Amino acid sequence: MNPALLTKYKEEVVTALKKHFDYKNIHEVPFVEKLVINCGVGKAESDRKQAVQDALDAIALITGQRGVATAAKTSISNFKLRAGELVGAKVTLRGARMYEFLLRLIGTAIPSIRDFRGVSAKAFDGRGNYTLGITDYTIFPEVELDKVQRALGFDVCIVTSANSDDEARELLHLLGMPFRGREKKAA
Repeated sequence: MNPALLTKYKEEVVTALKKHFDYKNIHEVPFVEKLVINCGVGKAESDRKQAVQDALDAIALITGQRGVATAAKTSISNFKLRAGELVGAKVTLRGARMYEFLLRLIGTAIPSIRDFRGVSAKAFDGRGNYTLGITDYTIFPEVELDKVQRALGFDVCIVTSANSDDEARELLHLLGMPFRGREKKAA
């Protein structure tokens, strides 16, 4: 069974993108390749291993997939950090899980942020990839507030096959990403 967002992509988004950018071939239409969710534990020198474990548990809870711990590549003496020490967690989502997580992120989690007015449309990297920072993972409905041990934030990097930021922005907009100020331009 296809996720609802994948069905929407195939039935609505592909035809809208072909019409908007005058693609001749269906294989030119950009798509979401993967989502990378990354969580750093920050200044947890005393209990870094427990902080990384909490980050792994939080990522597994909200994504439905077990993550991997990430290690520091270089030593930084000012941060009391040595190369090889665990500093965070990450997970890469593809396929059905990616579309299910993206639907929950766009449809449920992001709109539940207090005083939410849309996400920035400027967070593209020039190659069609979009990065979104989430400061508190408790916006997801799966998280039980009673069991939260520490406040964790994470980055969601949406990797697309788009050749430009404009193509990726239109792709994400058609998928339902609530960009700030988008409605004002259309009016």
